[in-house]
Amino acid sequence: MGAVAGWAAPAVEPPPPSSSRPEPSVFTTDLHLTGNNGDALPPELLRDKVLLFVNVASFCGYTPQYAALQALNQARRAEGLLVIGVPCNQFGGQEPGSAEEIRHFCTVNFGVTFPLMAKQDVNGPGRTPLYDFLIGSEAGGGRDIQWNFEKFLVGRDGQVLGRFGSGVAPDAPELTAAIDAALAR
Repeated sequence: MGAVAGWAAPAVEPPPPSSSRPEPSVFTTDLHLTGNNGDALPPELLRDKVLLFVNVASFCGYTPQYAALQALNQARRAEGLLVIGVPCNQFGGQEPGSAEEIRHFCTVNFGVTFPLMAKQDVNGPGRTPLYDFLIGSEAGGGRDIQWNFEKFLVGRDGQVLGRFGSGVAPDAPELTAAIDAALAR
């Protein structure tokens, strides 16, 4: 997986107050995200990137999507796309492993090199600030995550651009079109 494993939002001067202020950005909110190895993901890794956050699990019917997520990350990385896996054990106990077990599983079985976050809750009272931000965005619609491998596309400006269900494959036309549009901005 390399040296990249987690991230923390960079310190950014807040914009001046305005009645037409856009929704918060992942770059201006205080998310303090932690990577799978316990370290913060360097802010410079995220700057000027289109991010695809995916809540992942090792023992799910959708787990084979790891291969397509890795292929997507490799194919579009030079254009500015970064896939970020967010392990979650809230759906059928399908991600029971330790951080090391998750990292090993992803690397050995799918060659994953994109960043993996620390395991976290995406729903309920323990929902992390990242998922509060993603779900609370206009694109997130305020609806709980339904299952593993839901995807959130975040633009270079930190705005949540789209939400895609578990059944939407990483190479599905609707996700590919959204990524193309985000990268063209």
